[in-house]
Amino acid sequence: TLLLGTGIRISECVGLDIQDVNFKDNSIKITRKGGNEQIVFFNNEVQYVLEDYLHEQRLNLIPEKGSEDALFLSLKNNRISVDAVEKMIVKYARMYVPHKRITPHKLRSTFGTQLYQETGDIYLVADVLGHRDVNTTKKHYAAMDDARRRKAATAVHLRED
Repeated sequence: TLLLGTGIRISECVGLDIQDVNFKDNSIKITRKGGNEQIVFFNNEVQYVLEDYLHEQRLNLIPEKGSEDALFLSLKNNRISVDAVEKMIVKYARMYVPHKRITPHKLRSTFGTQLYQETGDIYLVADVLGHRDVNTTKKHYAAMDDARRRKAATAVHLRED
């Protein structure tokens, strides 16, 4: 839910500490590629799931030494790894969408796509996804614009069939 609701990378997710979560303004403080910190906001749905996790599950776990502050823990009570999250996403997505391969990056891409469709603001999408260069974002979403224009071309009928 956190990945799909914010578009953060798995590495950013597994690097989160409990104190990085701020429920007063529904935000998390993440460390982007290159070590830059950024505040990312989340909606009430993500808030509900995070609060439930922290109060019902995480509270009952006893972390191993060195992982006390980690937001997400593995079955061994160490900070969860990128590889473990990737495997969980693939496993649980397959249960609900058996004919599609859902990857962690697909969750990020889906968030970016929905944000672009809702706002039409490629610069906002680039900023929220943490792209250093907006051209990276444009390359990905330009194809979506082409598809929308192609669909528009077939939407208007000049003659009845």
